[in-house]
Amino acid sequence: MQLTAPAKRTSDTDTGRATRRTGIHDTDGMAVASFVLGLLGLLVLNVFLGPIAIALAGIALWRGTARRGRALLGLGLGVADLLVLVVFMSADNTMSWSL
Repeated sequence: MQLTAPAKRTSDTDTGRATRRTGIHDTDGMAVASFVLGLLGLLVLNVFLGPIAIALAGIALWRGTARRGRALLGLGLGVADLLVLVVFMSADNTMSWSL
């Protein structure tokens, strides 16, 4: 049973092979999601959202997203999430932090 419509394929005139156009939209979504999760991770759940933002940004950059700047911001915010966690952990000597 197929729940979604099959991806439309367009033929590439130079190589004569079929290519998928949905991959670009997927990576753009990953870049935006990494940015949003990285930004949200500065406030809450940075131990979970930081690594997820880093992973999504890395995958989006590896697949060649059109939103490269957004993916780089997501990567930077994911790293900042983890740095904020380390700073607050060292200040409180605990595995969690609170304001």
